[in-house]
Amino acid sequence: MKGVAYISIVLMVVEMIVCVIGMTVEYDHRAVVIDGKRRVLMSGSIHYPRSTPEMWPDLIQKSKDGGLDVIETYVFWNSHEPVQNQFDFEGRNDLVKFVKTVADAGLYVHLRIGPYVCAEWNYGGFPLWLHFIPGIQFRTDNEPFKREMQKFTAKIVSMMKEEKLFASQGGPIILSQIENEYGNIDTHYGSAAKSYINWAAGMAISLDTGVPWVMCQQVNAPDPIINTCNGFYCDQFTPNSGKKPKMWTENWTGWFQTFGGAVPYRPVEDIAFSVARFFQRGGTFQNYYMYHGGTNFGRTSGGPFITTSYDYDAPIDEYGLIRQPKWGHLKDLHKAIKLCEPALIATDPKEIKLGDNLEGHVYKTEAGVCSAFLANIGTQSDATVNFNGNSYHLPAWSVSILPDCKNVIFNSAKINSQVVRQKFHRQSDDKIDNSAAEFQSGWSWFVEPVGISKSDAFSRNGLLEQINTTSDVSDYLWYSLSTEVKENEPLLQGDSQPVLHVESLGHALNVFVNGKLAGSGKGISGKVKISLEVPITLVPGKNSIDLMSATVGLQNYGAFYELTGAGITGPVTIKGLKNGASLDLSSTKWTYQIGLNGEELGLYDGSSSQWVSDSIMPKNQPLTWYKTSFDAPAGSDPIALDFTGMGKGEAWVNGQSIGRFWPTNIASQSGCSNYCSYKGTYSATKCLKSCGKPSQQLYHVPRSWVKPSGNVLVLFEELGGNPTQLSFATRQADSLCAHVSESHPPPVESWTSEAKTKENSRPVLQLKCPSPNQVISSIKFASFGTPYGTCGTYGHGRCSSVKALTIVKEACVGLKSCQVEVSSKNLGDPCKDVPKSLAVEAICA
Repeated sequence: MKGVAYISIVLMVVEMIVCVIGMTVEYDHRAVVIDGKRRVLMSGSIHYPRSTPEMWPDLIQKSKDGGLDVIETYVFWNSHEPVQNQFDFEGRNDLVKFVKTVADAGLYVHLRIGPYVCAEWNYGGFPLWLHFIPGIQFRTDNEPFKREMQKFTAKIVSMMKEEKLFASQGGPIILSQIENEYGNIDTHYGSAAKSYINWAAGMAISLDTGVPWVMCQQVNAPDPIINTCNGFYCDQFTPNSGKKPKMWTENWTGWFQTFGGAVPYRPVEDIAFSVARFFQRGGTFQNYYMYHGGTNFGRTSGGPFITTSYDYDAPIDEYGLIRQPKWGHLKDLHKAIKLCEPALIATDPKEIKLGDNLEGHVYKTEAGVCSAFLANIGTQSDATVNFNGNSYHLPAWSVSILPDCKNVIFNSAKINSQVVRQKFHRQSDDKIDNSAAEFQSGWSWFVEPVGISKSDAFSRNGLLEQINTTSDVSDYLWYSLSTEVKENEPLLQGDSQPVLHVESLGHALNVFVNGKLAGSGKGISGKVKISLEVPITLVPGKNSIDLMSATVGLQNYGAFYELTGAGITGPVTIKGLKNGASLDLSSTKWTYQIGLNGEELGLYDGSSSQWVSDSIMPKNQPLTWYKTSFDAPAGSDPIALDFTGMGKGEAWVNGQSIGRFWPTNIASQSGCSNYCSYKGTYSATKCLKSCGKPSQQLYHVPRSWVKPSGNVLVLFEELGGNPTQLSFATRQADSLCAHVSESHPPPVESWTSEAKTKENSRPVLQLKCPSPNQVISSIKFASFGTPYGTCGTYGHGRCSSVKALTIVKEACVGLKSCQVEVSSKNLGDPCKDVPKSLAVEAICA
């Protein structure tokens, strides 16, 4: 026993020494070097405040299962220090817990401290109090700004050190970032930009983390800071020193969504093409932005006009479910690249010209290890190339990966992964459990007063800019005045109805005259200013004009973005008076109220005594708070709340804000198409869907925020809506499909030292139910020959094997997963000498 105890003590000491010593993280011209070994690293962005701590382990495990080595996150200063010197690292802001959760999964962390983040996050991640420090100017050689930036950066580094989270201490953090995309705007700051960047680099290095620091989009990043690339494509990027590796910190998997805009998406074939090209041309670290986008809870979205959803068309969707085929195709890509790692880390690529728009790159070591990438960067035509004495077919806009310089294991345009059709199952569609009935009764309400109702209101001559006035403690600022009109005044004697003209810097505006909503206006993303003309009716005696200005997230990007204002700056005039005269109200004494009466009363948690329920509930009326209780939808599927029937406002579940809702903000009718080709350069507006529909109708309600019963829902409706039309929906898999041709590479996982030389390796169609408790219950469609269409709309084409359906049923029904060899030998040959494929749609239950 003493011997066993002695051995245990020795092992504990060794473990402690390892933890103290940690890992060495360095870099050279080829790669990040961990413990003396160059590494090919796949990374993905997950922002901890955009999900919940209960979601983190599953999101991170799915990332690992998808082939990632690293999780990348920003650090959100305004979430952690909302009030100067008052910090919040709890709940969704528990950065230490998030980093430890990544470590528990066996993955590394890239901590992008910034502290400017952009990220479509409110005010770019800066706290509003920063704006009011005397003499401050953001992101330049300015002493007040540098002092606060250094203080926060040092605090984050200190927290990580205290928890021993840097790799040099045995933790998971292998990289840190200082500043963020400053090179996109630094010319606006003149000579002070260079001195600021040099200062930021020196400040970061002085914090002695023991791991490298990076600056993205910063071509003049001083040594030893690594400059990195952000964009849809980074294969042409070259570091600013031959001693630094080629790193890609943001490969945009889609694009962010705005209220008033359609939904952007990016085909996975194009993402795979961009990644393969990056590694083909010498890259060794690549990060997906986003791998899971998540949700802008509360008032965290920036922009302005960024939606509550930050789904980003990422491989893991907003609700935490795997998006197929994007996740699976990229997983196959990661496996294929990792098979090339011994050659990639050992040498630089040698380029081979194969023809017009045809490129090959070969990595070959002195020991004979060889890997190759063959690319067709043309957008129109497939091509056949000769390489190493063999012939290879290259689809347009694709890259083939040959881990042994002979066999193709992956082509970016040929998807082996299944498609999973996800849908929102509305419980109102269910005959048994009608959740729409859940919201038909049981409501309480509170009518928000029009205009001034709080004791802290104040008066000023002239019109005040909104952000400087509210410090962003609320979306809302009231501008109110009253004017006396005599019976015979020109205000009542014009040839036509008077018109109130209001000029605003944005973002939304409601005009009330004598307590009634007279008109509304809103900006749009990229054009936030409002010019509103509202016909008004004035009466003899006292008339009130109340202007309710609302922000929809503050500016988060651009040079001097902190100076971008909001609210009504005028002029405010009444036009159309007698003889064409007008009355300018801009310099009048206005009374101001910051925020809403209901916000001051704390109505959002549902506990106030101000709620009313003993009369007829007001519907389709502006400025109304609503409250009800509800039971959680059955099961464990992710929950969404369908806001059909509502206008604009904010919603809370059990006191937690699920974000701003605005289902009446409809996307343009134009710009979308039924098909978007992956071929050719992608842009944020290339592939759009949901034109003519609400930009966002469904809003994520995290499962961890609800109890089985007795939950409280609170809404603030700004424009007017009918809350009884609300309904719950759960995110579920509808069906799964796959479409694999005879020319597809075999599955990547089939590659072994024994199997890779087999000439008879064939493509395989694979299906797997997304939930572990499901099996394939039926085959909805199966065709081998020339099937066409997409998942849910497959057709047989001009030839189809009569054996295919039976073979697929026998192979798959009743099983959680199955695979079918795609060959004429297995499935029959309905049309000889014609390229054939197998398409299958299955149902899991």
